[in-house]
Amino acid sequence: MGKMVYSMSFTTGTLLYRESMTVAHLYQALGDWDAVREQVIAENRLQMRTLNSSKRIVREINSRLKLLTPLELAILHDDLHQEQLYVLWLDVCKRYQFIYDFAVEVIREKFLRFDFALTPVEFDAFLNAKAEWCPEVERVAPATRNKLRQFVFKMLREADLVGRDQRILPALLTPHLIAAIRQDSPAHFAIFPVSDRDMQGWAA
Repeated sequence: MGKMVYSMSFTTGTLLYRESMTVAHLYQALGDWDAVREQVIAENRLQMRTLNSSKRIVREINSRLKLLTPLELAILHDDLHQEQLYVLWLDVCKRYQFIYDFAVEVIREKFLRFDFALTPVEFDAFLNAKAEWCPEVERVAPATRNKLRQFVFKMLREADLVGRDQRILPALLTPHLIAAIRQDSPAHFAIFPVSDRDMQGWAA
């Protein structure tokens, strides 16, 4: 089994809801990620101030959305805003294993212990623990560490998984979303603050 390598380049954007919805709907029409990128840039669909910003953001969104299954992508075209937010949290976690592991090893574990207060200290402790055996994490500069923490906490708030008071909120997954994630991988349920009982029932 190969050594885990973390990508720590997740400060291009947070959940990017508006931008992701624009790209997802365009992909539904075009069915080709390269064509989507070209049209987004040519027409400034993301309403960015500079060409470089548009290129950087659409590249980031494409890299996330490509990891979703057709069923998960289809949820972005439904009207349930909360479902859409959860799918975007899922695509972030699938894109960045570091965030995935933080969600599973810290957030959900705290939720299971009925410890709902998420603090910056816990993110820093998690990062320091990973730095002991991941050179790419160990090399992260102190200023960048602060930015990484800010981005992850903002993503969690945007996904309605953490409140403004930094308390973990239970995820309320719909049957539609449960079916989509189950078909992808039942293991992905663990990135949400949900009970073991729910996870076991959904995976069955």
